[in-house]
Amino acid sequence: MPKRTDIKKILIIGSGPIVIGQACEFDYSGTQACRALKEDGYEIVLVNSNPATIMTDPDVADSTYIEPMTTEILTKIIHKERPDALLPTLGGQTGLNLSVSLAEEGILKKYNVELIGAKLDAIHKAENRKQFKEAMSNIGIQVPASGNAKSIREAKEIAKEIKFPIIIRPSFTMGGIGGNVAYNIEELEEYVNFALEASPVHEVLIERSVLGWKEYELEVMRDRKDNVVIICSIENLDPMGVHTGDSITVAPAQTLTDKEYQIMRDAAIRIIREIGVETGGSNVQFAINPANGELIAIEMNPRVSRSSALASKATGFPIAKIAAKLAVGYTLDEIPNDITRYTPASFEPSIDYCVVKIPKFNFEKFPDANQTLTTHMKSVGEVMAIGRTFKESLGKAIRSLEINRYGFCEHHSKTVLNDSEKKEFIEKYLLNPSWDRIWSVVDGLRMGMNIDEIHEVTRIDKWFLYNIEQILEVEEEIKYQHKSNDLSTTSENDTESLIDPVLLKKAKQYGISDIRLANLLNASESDIRNCRWQNNIRPVFKVVDTCAAEFQAYTPYLYSTYEEECEANPTSKKKIIILGSGPNRIGQGIEFDYCCVHGVMALKEMGFEAIMVNCNPETVSTDYDISDRLYFEPLTFEDVFEIVEKEKPEGVIVQFGGQTPLKLAVPLFNAGVKILGTSPDSIDMAENRERFASLLSKLGLLQPKNGNARSFAEAKVIAASIAYPVLIRPSYVLGGRAMRVVFDEDELEEYMTHAVDVSPEHPVLIDKFLEDAIEIDVDAVCDGEDVFIGGVMEHIEEAGVHSGDSACSLPPYSVKEEVIERIKVQTRAMAIEMKVLGIINIQFAVKDDEVYVLEVNPRGSRTIPFVSKAIGIPLAKIAAQVIAGRKLKELNINNNRKNNHVAVKEAVFPFVRFHGTDTILGPEMKSTGEVMGIDTDFGKAFAKAQMAVEGGLPLAGTVFISVKDKDKATIADIAHKLHNLGFKISATGGTARAIAEKGTPVTTVLKECEGRPNVIDHLKNNDIQMVINTAEGKISQKKSYNIRRNAIISGIPYFTTVQGAIATESAIRSMINGELDVKSIQEYHI
Repeated sequence: MPKRTDIKKILIIGSGPIVIGQACEFDYSGTQACRALKEDGYEIVLVNSNPATIMTDPDVADSTYIEPMTTEILTKIIHKERPDALLPTLGGQTGLNLSVSLAEEGILKKYNVELIGAKLDAIHKAENRKQFKEAMSNIGIQVPASGNAKSIREAKEIAKEIKFPIIIRPSFTMGGIGGNVAYNIEELEEYVNFALEASPVHEVLIERSVLGWKEYELEVMRDRKDNVVIICSIENLDPMGVHTGDSITVAPAQTLTDKEYQIMRDAAIRIIREIGVETGGSNVQFAINPANGELIAIEMNPRVSRSSALASKATGFPIAKIAAKLAVGYTLDEIPNDITRYTPASFEPSIDYCVVKIPKFNFEKFPDANQTLTTHMKSVGEVMAIGRTFKESLGKAIRSLEINRYGFCEHHSKTVLNDSEKKEFIEKYLLNPSWDRIWSVVDGLRMGMNIDEIHEVTRIDKWFLYNIEQILEVEEEIKYQHKSNDLSTTSENDTESLIDPVLLKKAKQYGISDIRLANLLNASESDIRNCRWQNNIRPVFKVVDTCAAEFQAYTPYLYSTYEEECEANPTSKKKIIILGSGPNRIGQGIEFDYCCVHGVMALKEMGFEAIMVNCNPETVSTDYDISDRLYFEPLTFEDVFEIVEKEKPEGVIVQFGGQTPLKLAVPLFNAGVKILGTSPDSIDMAENRERFASLLSKLGLLQPKNGNARSFAEAKVIAASIAYPVLIRPSYVLGGRAMRVVFDEDELEEYMTHAVDVSPEHPVLIDKFLEDAIEIDVDAVCDGEDVFIGGVMEHIEEAGVHSGDSACSLPPYSVKEEVIERIKVQTRAMAIEMKVLGIINIQFAVKDDEVYVLEVNPRGSRTIPFVSKAIGIPLAKIAAQVIAGRKLKELNINNNRKNNHVAVKEAVFPFVRFHGTDTILGPEMKSTGEVMGIDTDFGKAFAKAQMAVEGGLPLAGTVFISVKDKDKATIADIAHKLHNLGFKISATGGTARAIAEKGTPVTTVLKECEGRPNVIDHLKNNDIQMVINTAEGKISQKKSYNIRRNAIISGIPYFTTVQGAIATESAIRSMINGELDVKSIQEYHI
């Protein structure tokens, strides 16, 4: 069936900002689909609020709208663009829910827009828990006993029938948000309340618990001819009860018999037919009772899902691309497989290797949060590894995580546990799933627990436990051999006697890293590498081919393993390797993958062979056809150096992937690898405090007073000489890890005692904290002679809030032009003096019109995509060209351009997922993603940014205000302006008096500790439409915590800085004075 010719223009809705449960896998799938449909001649209109994505690049779609993702804004875009069809299945739950709203509100019918890929009935059948249950009953597939509830009373009635423990699942949500397990009536009430708030349709499923059952997923595709293929089976290592996004997963499924797999496969095919997904991909989740083999269907996503990215990368089968083509009329047998070129997409992928995914968590950012893993997803990213066996893949995945664990390192010193110790160990480490439970499983095995005992407690399948035990047995054999050998004669150049070569090869085939082997043998990593090389134990590279080597693969998508035949076949072309950014985490997210992809594009355009190395399955950079060659490998020295040795590139680029490749720059340089771009010496100049201070002194530039402390005694002296408040942090950190503003000696002592490990090797850095300063971010590109300044951004929050968490405006909205010019002059001076080649990011603070240099990062920054979209010039692409030898003068960039618009970047936070975590912003970064608002003035742009985060700002109602003493004078002015805009003002005692003194009518509201009804009651009763709340000091923050928490849960816009409140008033005024318009990025940069 050929493609449809009655459709010319297709609207695709993206997934919005990166949040827990919906990350950059939807950028990957959306980008792939846009490219596939453009290839077929369709005109693409894309809507997404996230500027950090590749899909919002102006050349991916024909018209790209970086606008708030609300039905109101989408209606305006549909009215303007008049698309023929809407493809709803590529933007995660956000895109799906918006598509449903547009259909149900009659917008699609009004403008004659057809839903393709998944019809409304099919979406409802899969997403509505009651309809899904009825559909499964129709085809004889069991689901857990359950009932739908729209209130606590209904939930309690259902609970009486199905008994505790009970699973609570909100309808139309993603990442298990609002989901939980209730073991008693009290927990049921608490969790159902939260779940009803989380569900956009205010409905929850109360479901029989199948905790401890084995969990599986199948990725399924269907076309109009009713051809159905299973792309991949995925098995969770953790049993039911842990969200699949938080579980270690394995592909293909390892513990199913062929008969069990066929039963599950048949069930998945029956489900996709019954639900009615005619064209495209779906994800079906099953649970199996290990005691008797009973199979039940858990849920189905009638869209490209989080697991679709994993399945695509695991098999080489481009699910999003094929789904897009099926949606416009093709059938599976008409679409060729890009990798083999000869087999059609109707051939089910077959793989002769094993893939392991491990989630990445950032609990250290939220120390007060409950770290137990449940049905409510908490991970911020993931890594994937490919190997010939589960053991090899597991080892590679562990060392990809970047958590300083390179294998099954020991945690407990005990070798044998007595009965009481065993009971305590089980209760503390094994009973409740945690992010690091797999290391506790290993500890248990080391301390004498057997597989049966661990299985009984964790319900992890014995097959996985047996494989883990085999890895430990090899480690014990290595340790035993080491003890029995006399190593005193081993020299650096003769390491053959370090370990028996047969045992060494076995260890490498089991996925044991060089660093772990060095630890076991009391040697260095280089000793192990020398031993391997002397014994010719080197990895070979195999091709991911979708067909278990039955057909030749034409796309070089490679992974390493310890076998004989190598399939890498390096070319003799001029080539450059780009190191990726590894797993998403707070502080290093999709923005760095964006830089890597632009780097690859630029190098390919210049005629280089671009080679990508990365281990993140969610990203565009790890798509099989982005780079010329893709190595899906851990970003460790061991793995990268082997690739460099195999490929022999012109050099390696480390500046696009954030801190991950930057950490490898010096080891690679010392090993003789050419680092392209800014030299490791210049990078060190920025990182080393003494060298950086000398640089600034030479250039006559200011920086806040500072010092390095290697003990509490030193810290006291330095802080006193600088004068409080001071900003204190560990050296060499990312995302402001453990950074804090300290106001007195008691706080300093508490920080030094509890927050960090301080030592001569790991000093803490102490800087004078510039109160009430304005922070400025600058992104620029330098070729060693000239500097192109891409953007000067003003932070909306005051200095002290991490740059990644602060909203920012480009161009600046309150800083004098003369000060901005000085900042540009200083940027050029530093870039030239540091011999930067490529991107440089500099953070400044402006206080009383003086400019201070806070930090220099000679690498790709978090703001590069935002600046590039705002100015219409791809900075990372320019930087790659400069690194590869071009000069800025050759690129004809207009240095004096003026934009007639304002762009505002706003951060998105995961606080709703971490109960017990405060929302007060500080120097430690906590945001997971960002949105962008763009319009003709600052007020409108800021309003759009707020709409993109929370759905909008109120234009009427009551604003509640409670602020610290130093903010009261300023807040009284804001309250007066809000009153003039028609708002009612309520405030706590002291704040209310300050507002009243200005002549503004205000209602005094009780604090939580002052009686009832208080501010919390008013929030719960929806009496308040916006909250402005600032707090200083731990006691004040603790007392006002519930105000901020209840605002989050109720979806009420809240602001925790005065600067944020000022910007908000400006935004509301702009919205009241004129309607917001929509405009594509292409139109802004004509």
